[in-house]
Amino acid sequence: MRKTLPGFFYTDAAHFRREVAHFFFTKWVCAGRSDEISNRGDYFLRDVLGESLIVVRNQDGGVSAMFNVCRHRGTRICESPCGTFPGSIQCSYHAWTYDLRGRLIGAPHMDDVPGFDREDYPLKQVACELWDGHIFLNAGMARPEGQPLQQAGVKAGLQVGPPPLRAQLGQLVERFRPWRMEELRVGHRAVYDVHANWKLIIQNYNECLHCPVLHPLLNQMHHYLGADNAPSESTFCGGTMGFKEGVETLSIDGKRRRNYLPGLGVAERSVVSYFSIYPNLLLTLHPDYMMTVTLWPKAPDRTELLAEWHFHPDEIARPGFVMQDAIDFWDVTNREDWHISELSQAGISSRAYEPGPYSSRELLLWDFDQVVLRELGEDRSP
Repeated sequence: MRKTLPGFFYTDAAHFRREVAHFFFTKWVCAGRSDEISNRGDYFLRDVLGESLIVVRNQDGGVSAMFNVCRHRGTRICESPCGTFPGSIQCSYHAWTYDLRGRLIGAPHMDDVPGFDREDYPLKQVACELWDGHIFLNAGMARPEGQPLQQAGVKAGLQVGPPPLRAQLGQLVERFRPWRMEELRVGHRAVYDVHANWKLIIQNYNECLHCPVLHPLLNQMHHYLGADNAPSESTFCGGTMGFKEGVETLSIDGKRRRNYLPGLGVAERSVVSYFSIYPNLLLTLHPDYMMTVTLWPKAPDRTELLAEWHFHPDEIARPGFVMQDAIDFWDVTNREDWHISELSQAGISSRAYEPGPYSSRELLLWDFDQVVLRELGEDRSP
């Protein structure tokens, strides 16, 4: 019989740090969208288990990422969560200055230090790749608690690279090509502070057996047993759900007030795709818009969620453009999901909790559990 994970996977602080360090420092993590930093010098910060990372549009028009740690005396360089650098990145302590790729270009009072070479002290790099407008980072510098960071490479400050992002995405690259996600632009952003373990949020997203009980609005749009799930992979899982009769998209009343996204065929126009891309991207693709949620674990029982609604720029520019119907629908549904996840966290934290049985319609959850166990070297499958 397939059962849920033991409680400590959701409550133990030491396990949490080990688990998150593994998934969020050795895997490709979705950090946001490239249109957030459309101009040279634009940047945003992402916090991963207390590590602050800078993501910036560099001088060549590409996207670079680095640790937010000055190479002089370790000061955190940047405080504001987003903004624009004026052509360079400067530490406010002793004015060590870096270009937008993180190379050291100014180090006051260091010219007379024997053996000092600016090329030896770039900002520590973070691998960065783009997929259809999504920015993915791989810090690749995970280490056990209390041990120093290790980084391969010499003067250029480059580390031995992780596997390419495409290896983690697999067939999703081709599967979602018709949505032309790179063209979409964020229309609305919401931050949710959820008092639940990050894995519970992924599990909740990956099943709809709770929809008739928990989601009266969503249940009007989909048949809760109508999911067409793709075979689970070690890096993602998900599937599609069609609409009930008369429903055109997921909006507050099921009506579609925007044109179909260009590139979609008849099949894509009639479903919503729900995919969890491990460890932190929930990707929901509709016929007329995209919603993304990125997960940022803060504690065993707390996860910050960044939800964004993305639309085609031609629609955004159109007189009378409407997006509130989609925002309102998902804000209601998300809050229902986040609340039940918090109740799950509270119950699992009880001394009365013990692993319970999965039904045959909860195989995606079981598959995700097995991914967690295998990645942590704790595979318990028979």
